[in-house]
Amino acid sequence: MEEQTANENPFASTVLDVRNVSLLYGNVPALSGVGFSLCAGELRAVIGENGAGKSSLMNVLAGLVKPSSGEMKLQGLPYSPADPGQARRQGISMIHQELSVAPHLTVSENIMLGIEPVSGLWLKRAAMRERARNALAALGSDIDVDAPCSTLSLSQMQILEIARATVGGSKVLILDEPTSSLTKEDTDRLFALLGRLKREGYAILYISHFLEEVQQIADSYTVLRDGRVVGSGSMAEVALKDLVSMMLGRDLGELYPSHRHLIGPAVLEVASLSCGKRLRSASFALHKGEVLGIFGLVGSGRTELLRSIFGLEAASGRITIKGRHAGSTVQALWRGGTGMVSEDRKEEGLSINMSIADNLALVETPALVNPGKLEEQARVWIKALSVACGGAQQPVGQLSGGNQQKVAIARLLAHKVDIFLLDEPTRGVDIGSKRQIYDLIHEAAGAGAAVLIVSSYLPELLGLCDRLAVMNRGVLLPFRPVSEVSEFSVMSEATAPVPGLEGQSETTTETKL
Repeated sequence: MEEQTANENPFASTVLDVRNVSLLYGNVPALSGVGFSLCAGELRAVIGENGAGKSSLMNVLAGLVKPSSGEMKLQGLPYSPADPGQARRQGISMIHQELSVAPHLTVSENIMLGIEPVSGLWLKRAAMRERARNALAALGSDIDVDAPCSTLSLSQMQILEIARATVGGSKVLILDEPTSSLTKEDTDRLFALLGRLKREGYAILYISHFLEEVQQIADSYTVLRDGRVVGSGSMAEVALKDLVSMMLGRDLGELYPSHRHLIGPAVLEVASLSCGKRLRSASFALHKGEVLGIFGLVGSGRTELLRSIFGLEAASGRITIKGRHAGSTVQALWRGGTGMVSEDRKEEGLSINMSIADNLALVETPALVNPGKLEEQARVWIKALSVACGGAQQPVGQLSGGNQQKVAIARLLAHKVDIFLLDEPTRGVDIGSKRQIYDLIHEAAGAGAAVLIVSSYLPELLGLCDRLAVMNRGVLLPFRPVSEVSEFSVMSEATAPVPGLEGQSETTTETKL
């Protein structure tokens, strides 16, 4: 598809012009002839599957890597930054999905990092605080500039990073998956802030796997596939199904599998489970062949519930698995056929410095591991799950987020677990990989496995699950068939006062910005 040119853009003045940019890693093309324009006051969504080239393009724009060929202009002048510092000084800043905040420094010290005003050998701390306070105020935030960053919520850290960019003079902001860890309320605040920035003339590139989200806030879009631009234009003039088709190169069809499951006897029973202040009370039964979903806001206790069941948190109450009291160790649960996928795959879900093959065998006893069989097993699951990689010995940390998640789920499948505990199984995963994961979940349930999913993405739960429950302030409310609930009713339950807990403080750490 012919790329949109600057004079086709409805906005007044082009800030960033990218023409025919290519990037090679050895002989492998990461980008091939990419081009687009970005204007003042415009928010352009850059979308595509994991591995489509989005990160490579953003790394070029942010000065992390140099393109192999092509031309870039910023404010009409040649733009070829040597490093991220030079990119920021010239006017482009990137806010990464993994926020780069120094927790031991104060808010003002983080905002002014690298551009601190000095007098001789001394920092002008009063001036630092004043500039930081003004930058935050311009964003509509009253975060305490003297607060240690270790005390901030994720959404506040994100605002801090945007303030750091604006105080440094950047007029082009790149946001990478900015809502992946935010509550709905904080997402709404972020969208309001982006609207304010657009009105003030900032140009924004916005990367997200949430297509409904980009349709809501983006003015324009650029779709990448295999390192090439395959679609570009006005967001108001494109349908969701067409975005999906451009991303995949094919028609995805229905995102959620439509078949239902044959429900059998209970295999996991939880009674009066509690864990500290976050998890106050949870009781339910999960049946063979069933997919159960749990929705809750940040801090509601949803993750603590799964971690308690899997023996990662000390809890009180009763957990019965297949008619027996649950084992006291994670290893015992694995041996008994229960496996878990953590929401934090980089820190505890996977060992990112180890190979795919080694990650699949992490729960095995080392003396029983046969390297040859390990390699063969890895190849089988790489093929079965369409893991995009260079082979079984490639370190997991080199894979895209979606492919990392496939490896995490493959470990459960490889060990033939029949009780799946999945915490945010598709966070940071592109739509094509989501469909594959959804199919795997339904195939597992169809084969008799029991699946418990915690997710903050309501359409996912409503599309996948047989029954759904809400976690509110540490209390698990009753499960109901998904046919009897809606997004509105679920969100209402998630935000309503819990009987017996009125007047008690919220468990969530998210605060007003």
